[in-house]
Amino acid sequence: MSSTTGTDPAAGPLLWRTPEEPTRGPRRGLTLDEVAWAAVRVADRDGLAGLSMQRVAAEVGLTKMALYRYVANKEELEAVMIDAAVEEPPGADALTGTWREQAEEFARMVSDVWTRHPWLPWVTVGERVMGPREVGWVEAAVRVFEPLGLAPDERMDAVSMLFGHLRTTLATASAGTRPWTADPEGGSTMRDLVAAHADRYPALTAVMADPGRPVVSRWDFGLRCLLDGFAAAAERREASR
Repeated sequence: MSSTTGTDPAAGPLLWRTPEEPTRGPRRGLTLDEVAWAAVRVADRDGLAGLSMQRVAAEVGLTKMALYRYVANKEELEAVMIDAAVEEPPGADALTGTWREQAEEFARMVSDVWTRHPWLPWVTVGERVMGPREVGWVEAAVRVFEPLGLAPDERMDAVSMLFGHLRTTLATASAGTRPWTADPEGGSTMRDLVAAHADRYPALTAVMADPGRPVVSRWDFGLRCLLDGFAAAAERREASR
């Protein structure tokens, strides 16, 4: 689901190995998937800041040193954790209807996964090695935009913009990412500071006077704008032929 920063390229073979492929070292009592899901549980409960080899080892009843029989380092642990958390991508026949209906359903599916694992959008940005499940989500997104007749690079741009919108919208619903809302500690917020300098920021002050809409409305509004833009780009490309 888009791309994480700092993932060790050596994680690639671990992510893409087949279940039947033998592993080195002594016989293991757990599967790699079990270790990955233990890491997911820790991240869900404690956040990314609370994820550590020690905590994941404790989650599965191992010592920290024993966990290194499964993953070489924390980067590999994060890589397998991400590919578990994204869950199975939609198959070729899972999305039906027009391309737009498919895009809307795809967006809802991604948002559902990210809501279940709120740390996931922030660990899947930047250049890194992605696992097969995550690549499957990108494949599904590219497939959605195929009927538009966009150029290959335009389809990839559309996919990136779609994921970007979903990530940004989720940020507005996540604690600690809403600078315009009330400060739980009772201090000044950006809204207060801008209002105190209304003469300097009149346009911003005017829009901030509106109570705003629920996050789901922003999600819908942004998605409609994106899809309208993709449709317009496709029409221009068709007209230029």
